[in-house]
Amino acid sequence: MTADRTRIRRRGLMLVLSSPSGAGKSTIARNLLENDPGLELSISVTTRARRGSEIEGVHYHFRSAREFEVLRDSDQLLEWAQVHGHFYATPRHPAEVAMAEGRDMLFDIDWQGALQLKEKMRADIVSIFILPPSMKELKMRLQRRAEDQDGVIEARLANARVEIEHWRDYDFVVVNDDLDRAYTEVRAIVTAERLRRDRRPGLFDFVTGLLDERTG
Repeated sequence: MTADRTRIRRRGLMLVLSSPSGAGKSTIARNLLENDPGLELSISVTTRARRGSEIEGVHYHFRSAREFEVLRDSDQLLEWAQVHGHFYATPRHPAEVAMAEGRDMLFDIDWQGALQLKEKMRADIVSIFILPPSMKELKMRLQRRAEDQDGVIEARLANARVEIEHWRDYDFVVVNDDLDRAYTEVRAIVTAERLRRDRRPGLFDFVTGLLDERTG
C-alpha cells in the first residue's frame, strides 16, 4: 500500500511569490528551487534586450515587441505588465501543461501579475506575500546591496508601500524577520498545499481501491 500511496495522481500548483524589493523574495525563491526538485521556475517572456550573461529559454524567452503583441492578442499569455518601458509576461501553454502533468511551478511576480493569474487559473494558485519586519529594515537591506543610488532606493521604498497595500490579496503572508524561518514557513505552505484533497484527483481511485481491499 505504501508504494501505491506515492503514486496518487495530483494536479500541479502555481506557487506565486511576491514582495517589495529587498524583502527577501528572490532568496527564498532561489532556495526553494535548489532544494525542491518538484518545483520549477516559470520562464517569463520579455521584450527587454538579452544581457550577455543571459540564456534564451533559461532566464527569459526574449521576444520582439511585435512578437509580444501577437502572443498577448491571441490569449497566449496568462499575465503581462510593462516595467521600465519593457513588457514581461507569463506564457500560458507551459503552465497549463505543467498543471495537467502534476508539476509545480514557481512564479516570481508582482501583485499585478498575481491578480491576473488568479483571474485565469484561480484553483491552481497558491499565493504568498513576503513582508519585511519594518520599513527601516527594508531600507537598510536596500542600502546593503550597494547597487542603487539614494534616489533609486527612495523610489523603491515608495513603491514598496504601494505593493504592501495589496497584502490582503494573497492566500498567505510571511514576515521575513529571519530568513531561515521565513523559508521554512514557505516550505510548510507548499507541503500542505500539495496535500489538498482538491489537488489530488487520484485519491478517488485510491480510496475506491482501499475500500475494495480485502484484509482476510
